[in-house]
This record gives sequence, C-alpha cells and structure tokens, in this order.
Amino acid sequence: MKPSIYGLTKAQLIQWLEDQGEKKFRATQIWEWLYDKRVERFDQMSNLAKSLIEKLEEHYVINPLTQLVVQEAQDGTVKYLFELPDQMMIETVLMRQEYGMSVCVTTQVGCNIGCTFCASGLLRKQRDLTAGEITAQIMLVQHYFDERGLGERVSHVVVMGIGEPFDNYDNVMDFLHIINDAKGLAIGARHITVSTSGLARKIRAFAEEDLQVNLAISLHAPNNEVRSSMMRINKSYPLETLMEAVDYYLSKNNRRITFEYIMLKEVNDRLEHADQLADLLQDKKKLAYVNLIPYNPVSEHDQYSRSDKADQLRFYDRLKKRGINCVIRKEHGTDIDAACGQLRGKQMKKRAAKRA
Repeated sequence: MKPSIYGLTKAQLIQWLEDQGEKKFRATQIWEWLYDKRVERFDQMSNLAKSLIEKLEEHYVINPLTQLVVQEAQDGTVKYLFELPDQMMIETVLMRQEYGMSVCVTTQVGCNIGCTFCASGLLRKQRDLTAGEITAQIMLVQHYFDERGLGERVSHVVVMGIGEPFDNYDNVMDFLHIINDAKGLAIGARHITVSTSGLARKIRAFAEEDLQVNLAISLHAPNNEVRSSMMRINKSYPLETLMEAVDYYLSKNNRRITFEYIMLKEVNDRLEHADQLADLLQDKKKLAYVNLIPYNPVSEHDQYSRSDKADQLRFYDRLKKRGINCVIRKEHGTDIDAACGQLRGKQMKKRAAKRA
C-alpha cells in the first residue's frame, strides 16, 4: 500500500523532491495544494509538471481513509468512524467549543495500556497509525466543513483518541510538525494538546522537543494502589517515577500541565482522594490544572459507574480550597457513542456477526 503524502513533514517532502531530481520550491506548491486548496487528487495540482504528478501518483496517495459512519449529536459534536487501507477502523471526534472547532484524533488501532475503565483498551493494539493516517483525520474533518461552505476551520487538536500517543512517538511528532506548519494547516502549537497515560521516558523526550504543544497526563488516581487497579501502566511507571518526569518537563518548559481525572463512583471520588491529589500536586500547583471528567459508562466495564454530581462538586470544591486549579469538564456527544472506542467496538461486533 502506498503511504499518504499527508505523512510528510515539509522537510521530508523537500528531501523526497530532491531525491527525485526536482526543485525544492515545488514543496511549497504541493503544500499549498494539500493544505490551502485541499485538493483530493494529484492531477488537480495544475502548476506542477505532468512528470512530477506521475511521480507523486506512483509513490503516494493523498487520503488513505474511507468514511464509514458519521454520528452527529444534538450539541454539534460529530463522531466519525474511518476505515484504513487494511480495513481496520479508527474513531475521530469533532467538538464544537466556545473557542473554536476542536478535533480529537486517534494514533493507534487498539491500545495496549489496558486501562480497566476504557473502551479503547478492550481491543489490543493492532498497529500504530502513520503520520499520514493521523493527519488525514484532520483533513477529512476540514473537508466536512468545506462541503458545507460555512467557512469553518479546525482550530484546535487534541491527541487523545484511541491509543497511547507516546507509544507511537515518532509518527505523532511528525504529525505535530505537519499541522503546526505556518504554510500548512497553521494550527497554533498552543491550540494542540497531547495526552499520555504516563510513559515517563517519553515525557522526558517530549520535554526536549522544540514545540510549544500542551501536555496532558491521564492521571485518574491520587495514589499507587488505586491507580494500579485502574491503569496497568502504573506498575511500570508508578506515581513517583511519573512525577519525576513531570518535574523534568516543567523544569524545561515551565508550561502548564493538565491532569485528567475521570470520576468513578466510590473508587477515586472521595474527599480523602481529593486531599491526596492536592498533596500530590502541591509543589506544582502553579502549573497544574486538573480536568475532572464525568465517566461515560462502558458495558464491558460494569464494575464502574459515574460519580454522583454532588460528589463531583464536593471533590471540585475540596481541590479549589486546597489551591488546585480545576474544572469539571463539559460533556460532549452524550446522545451518541460518547466513550472513546465505543463506536468502533460496535462496528467490530457487527462485522463479526456478518462473518458468522
């Protein structure tokens, strides 16, 4: 299968052109056709020589994804199910926010992190997505806007879909450079957030990147006992190791970090947990921001249920009193398959039933 040209950074495209005996300025022309004019075929690039178009067609495709399902919620959230060239499936979500149009992208087919509350981890990782397959998710959502002629554009990106982004580190870094390029989609670095479940070594590597991209940590528990019961990764990178990596990141960047905390009834939502969380983040509270997330139930994980609203508010109030910046996250798409991985899981079951 030919790779998607969306997977090339500007520097990689220039290198490919030079290897083909072409002038490097052609990269700017191709970049404009892809990300400004957003053509869907190489032969639409009218200022390129036919010989170059033939080379492009020989080595690359533009869009590697096929749209299978689109679900639109009453609040404007849109969930897409895309099929990859090998017939595997991924999810992408568009969220309409007060500050702009935010897209949540997937980075892997399945996930090996094994969080016991998460729909994504029900299917083990099959493979990493290429940078082109990740970028294509943004492009297809942008085409969705273009077709409606409303002049809307993808303004924010969160790398929080199916998979662990830092387990696909190199492709994710290429993706970030592609969408951040000022001559391409020009999505500002501070409008991009990458989430990790806590791969400490990769957090340290990310601290060295020349990017102003935001970092989010999927924390979800304030102590090792609770976190290990919810997230298998905590056995490899316990909180002490994770927080050392966070400290290293902060020493290099001095940028705010978001800590994601999913609220599970009688698991991690008691006031003692709020105090433990405040203690854990006390020395980072100037740069720590806690995102309290109402749980979207997953039928396969029936040991968990959503925290009561009153408990969510009590937890929030305790953190605020302890000086921790926090918010209870606004919900999106609650009338469709809200939890990440649910739509893909349903489609997988339908395919299996047809084969049977």
